[in-house]
Amino acid sequence: MKIVFFFSLFIIFYIYIGYPLLIYLLSLLKNSKITKDIYEPSVSLIIPAYNEENYIANSIQNKLDLNYPKDKLEIIVVSDGSTDRTEEIVTKFEKDGIKLIKQNPRAGKTQALNRAVNLAKGEIIVFSDANSLYHPNALKMIIRNFYDPSVGYVTGQMKYTNPDGNAVGDGCTAYMKYEYFLRERETLTGSIVGADGGIDAVRKHLYKPMNQDQLPDLVLPLQVVLQGFRVIYEPQAISEEAALTNFEDEYRMRVRVSLRAFWAISDLKSLLSIRKYGLFAIQIWSHKVLRYLAFIFFLFLYTTNYFLYNNHPFYKAFFILQNSFYLISIIIFIIEKSGIKVSKLNFTLYFALINVAAGHAFVKFLQGKRQILWNPRKGS
Repeated sequence: MKIVFFFSLFIIFYIYIGYPLLIYLLSLLKNSKITKDIYEPSVSLIIPAYNEENYIANSIQNKLDLNYPKDKLEIIVVSDGSTDRTEEIVTKFEKDGIKLIKQNPRAGKTQALNRAVNLAKGEIIVFSDANSLYHPNALKMIIRNFYDPSVGYVTGQMKYTNPDGNAVGDGCTAYMKYEYFLRERETLTGSIVGADGGIDAVRKHLYKPMNQDQLPDLVLPLQVVLQGFRVIYEPQAISEEAALTNFEDEYRMRVRVSLRAFWAISDLKSLLSIRKYGLFAIQIWSHKVLRYLAFIFFLFLYTTNYFLYNNHPFYKAFFILQNSFYLISIIIFIIEKSGIKVSKLNFTLYFALINVAAGHAFVKFLQGKRQILWNPRKGS
């Protein structure tokens, strides 16, 4: 019982503290910098959209206003069976060179990307969400990394705006700051293991069509690494998107992303071979596999702690600490549901949310369930 308790505690410590320390130290030792310079190849910017009538016009205008040569920028919108005014709105921008692809019947975002890339003319393919707004120089910042011939895929920084200060939005913001620290350090060791689907780019010749249920933000970067190119993070390529304000919406999104991540890791499990892929395999195990499976170790930790409660004052204190953490999360959830905004300890609730969502997704994964279609992420 004690062995399971301390092993679970060690794994949890490693996932959230040990690995960040390890990758930080390795980044100092390896420091694999990227050669960046002014670089303006032809670019195809793809926006998949499903019922985005409230966002698509602003998103298109935002991309038209980007600081990048107009004659080298192709903008493609893929309507995935939209039933609202999305397609009507996009056609109004055809005079500006915007291209509309209609995908009927609806087949999901991944298939929309496959279809658009096949028709795209750009040397570099950039992906944006329909409700993502790029900073004026974001495209230049992301493209300059491709001056380095070793770079095959670049992801930027997504900033989630949260004007209302709700627990879900604050928690998401704090979580992404932690995530971007890891990506910055992983870039210096060679390659990162995940991306932001709202602002990322790939060399067209490296794009491999994906299965409809696969998660592009994870599968595509891993495919690029398999082809011998680097996947890196560019913090100055910034996009903004409203954070979700509804607990249920965020939870559903996290379950969906986790489920697709489990299938992605399963589909590309060859990359988990430390003997073959060395440090990058360790990164996938640490940053993805163990992170998504952390809920198992939290369950083991809590259960063993319960049975060890009377063995030593340490176990009593630790059990009280665990219960306090979960109780705070529940209280914040109840307060937020009542309409009262909580400004403190928001990360507590969000941390619990992503782990419960991962557990829910893992059950679906074991049942063989896959998800292709979903409603887009919407903020306030």
